[in-house]
Amino acid sequence: RGFTPASIRDFASRVGIAKREGVADVGLLEYCVRQDLNRHAERRMAVLNPLKVVITNYPESESEELEAINNPEDESAGKRKVPFSRELFIERDDFREDPPKKFFRLAPGREVRLRYAYFLKCEDVVKDDSGEIIELRCSYDPKTKGGSAPDGRKVRGTIHWVSAQHAVSPEIRLYDRLFLSPEPGSGSDDFKADINPDSLEILTNCKLEPSLINAKASEHYQFERVGYFNVDPLDSREGSPVFNRTVTLRDTWAKVEKSGK
Repeated sequence: RGFTPASIRDFASRVGIAKREGVADVGLLEYCVRQDLNRHAERRMAVLNPLKVVITNYPESESEELEAINNPEDESAGKRKVPFSRELFIERDDFREDPPKKFFRLAPGREVRLRYAYFLKCEDVVKDDSGEIIELRCSYDPKTKGGSAPDGRKVRGTIHWVSAQHAVSPEIRLYDRLFLSPEPGSGSDDFKADINPDSLEILTNCKLEPSLINAKASEHYQFERVGYFNVDPLDSREGSPVFNRTVTLRDTWAKVEKSGK
């Protein structure tokens, strides 16, 4: 999964040594690897649950390259070029047809900022015969390149995206905690009763930046707004990487426990 030696050493240092047997919270280990990878992992954009966006006022036959920061924590990591075109993919969760209160991402008639790119406004929603949303028709403001408007207007939401024309779709494995309980088997004699049935989900229809097709075994990346990922050293092949999720960006587990799910 890509837990780094530095993060494991940090975890061991924080836990320390005790004379009595104890249980260390795995959340601490996850915190340590987040801290390490935040400093060292280059950023990339990846859409795991894609929803197609067509920018109706962007030229059909054109595309461009935009500049993106590799790691805001490490200036020496430099910048990269990211392709942008008329058709994009965004995360399905970044759109709501009927947005709830405090939802600041894309919705009908609402404007958001595309990371490193332009302001985008949803004009129309396309559905299939079953009523599922399959496409968004949007417009962009070419004067907002880089993420700011010359007229001073503000948008509250920033979302990531991938150019549909240039996207690649490698396998992504979403690993989660193996056990539902912090102390498996503590409530019964069978630790297997605490196994998390959702500890692994395999995705094959994700849309990633084209540069990721050349990712090397054991390299680490932060997929922006998603989590930290490692290139599987065993199952990856040249031109066909497999990405394993090391850890999410935030501790979503605490929210799950709090909700009682």
